[in-house]
Amino acid sequence: MSYSVGQVAGFAGVTVRTLHHYDEIGLLVPGERSAAGHRRYGDADLDRLQRILFYRELGFPLDEVAALLDDPEADPRAHLRRQHDLLTARIEQLRKMAEAVEHAMEARRMGINLTPGERFEVFGDKDPDQYAEEAERRWGGTEAYAESQRRAARYTKADWQRMKAEVDDWGARYAALVTAAEPPGGERAMDMAEEHRRHICVWFYDCPYEMHRCLAAMYVADERFKAFYDATAPGLAAHLKEAIEANAARHAA
Repeated sequence: MSYSVGQVAGFAGVTVRTLHHYDEIGLLVPGERSAAGHRRYGDADLDRLQRILFYRELGFPLDEVAALLDDPEADPRAHLRRQHDLLTARIEQLRKMAEAVEHAMEARRMGINLTPGERFEVFGDKDPDQYAEEAERRWGGTEAYAESQRRAARYTKADWQRMKAEVDDWGARYAALVTAAEPPGGERAMDMAEEHRRHICVWFYDCPYEMHRCLAAMYVADERFKAFYDATAPGLAAHLKEAIEANAARHAA
């Protein structure tokens, strides 16, 4: 039994033009011709086409496919090992690209409209979207979250850089305060706690003192926040919590 070029194209999921090209370059020459000169493909041709498509799926160029099928000296295992290495590298590259796209989509959803290069320039290896889904799950229905989203959507790279510089400067000064054993209820610590609260108000959302107290409790209770602050200076998270509470009490008096 033999098949027309149209039938084979349908079987294999390729175009008729592709089969014509394979014939023209000698890669897949049909074993028969009809009386009218039309291509007819037999079982052996279909078997060869199956192998061609296998190698093409793996990314082999047509000249290498021809060599693998026709050159008795060709070592299919060596070719496959090389192609396996190339595919593995490609898979890793695609994985990284997929991560970059996911981060870009998440950044747009969170309002951080920066290119991947700008995000690295601003945040380094710290991912600002690391807890984005959790934040939305916990606070997505609040006005504070909505306001934070609205503000972040307007920020430029320069804004994010200025914000980060303020955070870094505050962190260095508060670490020095902790290292110097300044009491959390002292004026300096309370003033820095107030600066911390105002930074939130300026950049993200209105943060009343009771809300600031709640944040302070989370800085100690949540190990991730605790680790973030304690990385600047050991014990900083607990010190800051007490300073925030003292500052809130000071302003309530």
